Amino acid sequence: MAEFNNLYAHGFVRVAAASPRVHLADPASNARETIELMRQADTAGAMLAVFPELGMSGYTLDDLHMQSTLLSAVREAIAKVKKASKSLAPVVVIGAPIQVGPAVHGCAVVIHRGAILGVVPKTYLPNYREFYEKRQFAMSGDASVSEIALAGETVPFGIDLTFEASDIPEFTLAVDICEDMWAPLPPSTFAALAGANIIANLSASNITIGKAAERDMLCLSQSARAACGYIYAAAGYGESTTDTAWDGQLAVYELGSKIAESDRFSDQSALLLADMDVARIVQDRIRNGTFRDAARNHMASLKRRRISFTAAPDRDAKLPLQRHVDRFPFVPDDEALLDQDCFEAYSIQVQGLRRRLEASHVKKAVIGVSGGLDSTQALLVAVRAFDLMGRKRTDIIGVTMPGFATTEGTKSKAHALMKELGVDAREIDIKPMANQMLADLSHPFAKGKKVYDITFENVQAGLRTDYLFRLANKEGGMVVGTGDLSELALGWCTYGVGDHMSHYNVNGAVAKTLIQHLIRWSAASGHYSDAAGDVMRAILEQEISPELIPAGKEGKIQSTEDTIGPYNLHDFYLNQIIRWGANPSRIAFLAHAAWGDAKAGEWPAHTAGKDRVAYDMATIVKWLEVFAKRFFETSQFKRSAVPNGPKVTSGGALSPRGDWRMPSDSSGAPWLEEIAKLKAWAGLKG
Repeated sequence: MAEFNNLYAHGFVRVAAASPRVHLADPASNARETIELMRQADTAGAMLAVFPELGMSGYTLDDLHMQSTLLSAVREAIAKVKKASKSLAPVVVIGAPIQVGPAVHGCAVVIHRGAILGVVPKTYLPNYREFYEKRQFAMSGDASVSEIALAGETVPFGIDLTFEASDIPEFTLAVDICEDMWAPLPPSTFAALAGANIIANLSASNITIGKAAERDMLCLSQSARAACGYIYAAAGYGESTTDTAWDGQLAVYELGSKIAESDRFSDQSALLLADMDVARIVQDRIRNGTFRDAARNHMASLKRRRISFTAAPDRDAKLPLQRHVDRFPFVPDDEALLDQDCFEAYSIQVQGLRRRLEASHVKKAVIGVSGGLDSTQALLVAVRAFDLMGRKRTDIIGVTMPGFATTEGTKSKAHALMKELGVDAREIDIKPMANQMLADLSHPFAKGKKVYDITFENVQAGLRTDYLFRLANKEGGMVVGTGDLSELALGWCTYGVGDHMSHYNVNGAVAKTLIQHLIRWSAASGHYSDAAGDVMRAILEQEISPELIPAGKEGKIQSTEDTIGPYNLHDFYLNQIIRWGANPSRIAFLAHAAWGDAKAGEWPAHTAGKDRVAYDMATIVKWLEVFAKRFFETSQFKRSAVPNGPKVTSGGALSPRGDWRMPSDSSGAPWLEEIAKLKAWAGLKG
């Protein structure tokens, strides 16, 4: 079996974008620079290296590209690169001017392990501003051949070539060349619809003020629309500066995000490495019906010649991921983006509740306020909705319902928050009614025994819901739900009552880790008093607890995360499963990359030092098994019967009317069996 800690075992491909120092009209020197970067890419474990347009000659040669001496020297340089590639692992894509019949074409030459896999000519030739390529070059459509002789072999030639690794199913490569990306319909669009997951762009785009941002925008949008990885390699130092300048921009994009970029304006050769998640690209396409529809509508344009090769990555060596993996998939690391996401999430919740209140013609909102995270967020949303509707805050009825395990700390915070927010604060002690119900059930607790089983817990949860619904009936209001997305995923809610049921649930699509940041954001938003903000921050410092079982001998309260595991990990698992369909081995690999070292990578703004924790592989797999059992085997019946509530993040929701649909009686056996194998693979016991 392959090494577990190897990125090629989990759907990744390490790619490189290269910008050699250019030696104008000196193909031999350009070949030497190229070969050196190829060797560096090989040493780094890359399987693909992309070089700039016309890199074997230099782009800014103008009419020299029509000189037979130069074209002959370019062919010799290609032969040198081909020979050097024999002992190197990466597929190499280099740019070169090549005479084909009565014309010269700007081409991408794809080389691997001492063989030329194929040659792709440029489709669109710029003939505006400072570029007049049609003077020297022919378009791809001008060629009448499908093969050419090059470096001692006959090789495929044409824009219809796709290069597929037989031993890495998701590694399928196609090529754009510079201007092709600026076209309304880039060739890579059709290549992607035909199955290419990685697009290499060989570019010689010069730099002017703002042009780097323009290239970014084009590459980002192409990687998003074509649901692909996109590698951009631009020419840099050494190109002629007679009338232009060059910045050597290198960048790698994936599904609308930039995952790596180089410094620009270097005077030396540069190599950028990035780990592309091709398995993620495939999963995104599986979920994107529009992508498949577009392929069907353009079927006549998608005929491809598929060139197969064996990549043969070293799967037995340790090759850790060199890519940032977000610890919190629902919470951005970037402070500005986090602020924007919190604003949008909060506004989505507020708008959803406001619209439901108006449509239902109810007078009041009723919320069970425990002094915990979820009820705090629901109350803040309700207050903002009533403010925007011009309604009195006293039409919000907040009810705290102390039970057998309610602590004075949470109860006092619930009252303090309701007071500062100016809502109608009430208290209903559920203990007398709970005692009566437990006695009616002949429960041991009613006879003085300290039996705190699920019946003991759910009697309290059920009574709280009964009171809320009957109070809503009495007051002409609706019950605003508090249960969150993470609890639904784990089934950590009592069916039909408690956090599971309400008239409208504003938190149902919000992960627990995001709720914590939403409360922190609200405390600083200015929508509420400074005193209310202080209460919110105090609530964030508390242990997450349902407070249904009395504290133990040492005074330790019931801890949710001690029982079911850390929400940090569970939210990570949830996103990987519902958004990306990842298998347990891949999830564990990614979770360890994200959470294995607390000092590595970025943390969301304002994350306290005590919360900057790490998890080893044994801990990750332990709680992954718990998640798989709860998510796939025991909890779907609860998710199949949830109240309405707005979807908040693109990461998904679990409403049966929206993102997630599965039978309540399906088996989790395949996931649990793979976790058993994962333990052995990762060298874990048990």
